[in-house]
Amino acid sequence: MLRPRKKYTVYDLQQLKGKRCLTHIHVKSPEEAAAAEQAGVDLMSCSFDTPEAQARLPLLVAAAPNSFLSAATPHGLASPEEAIRAGFRALEIGASSVYCSASPYLGMVPRHVTWTGYRAIGKTVEEARELYRRMKALESAGAYAAELEVVPHNLARWLCSQTKLILMSLGSGSGCDTQFLFSDDILGDYEERLPRHAKAYRDFLAEHRRLQEERVAAFTEYIADVKEGRFPDRCHLVEMDAKLLDEVVRSVPARNTATAR
Repeated sequence: MLRPRKKYTVYDLQQLKGKRCLTHIHVKSPEEAAAAEQAGVDLMSCSFDTPEAQARLPLLVAAAPNSFLSAATPHGLASPEEAIRAGFRALEIGASSVYCSASPYLGMVPRHVTWTGYRAIGKTVEEARELYRRMKALESAGAYAAELEVVPHNLARWLCSQTKLILMSLGSGSGCDTQFLFSDDILGDYEERLPRHAKAYRDFLAEHRRLQEERVAAFTEYIADVKEGRFPDRCHLVEMDAKLLDEVVRSVPARNTATAR
């Protein structure tokens, strides 16, 4: 099967380093993937860490066939072999690249905040040096990109100038190679407080609540119409010709209602 030509390859992204900041959205549904491609986003990413997410990946690829879509492998993989197998499954399904959630992180990691707290990482000399060391370790391992999450923007800009990696900024300023946000943040699609580094462009949560209220109202009106005899109305019905119905009735033997003794 011939796959559609993507807007970007890894080689293309490497050639764009330092030339402009690419836009990057993490999507969670085919509708979001299609909308992001139609809007003209440069890069997308998605989860590939649960059976549901793995079943969803081909739907995302089909919804945005021309887009560069990276898939995230599960957390807590038991071995490098398991990570490689998961990565190849994602690539075979249609992912453009794979990012390993078990690799060393650059910056804050929500799943690991019990060790760091919710805060920027890299404001001290020691942490900044550790970020540089981890970045170079990823570069030496052959990675083409890394996410830089909630790192001081001036440090992030300097780190980006010191590596061949495509550094993806999530709350780390505009000096990186891509600007990364989750669709949930952009759409305002959850009840928690919006992170400081994110920006909501719509209020989907309010829209979901409004639609739920409309569902309840519509179902309530339907139930009332049935109880009061307003539904179905004549316009909702199909009617047989009265003469033909009478012919059918006359042609069928009358039902014997006598009770057998």
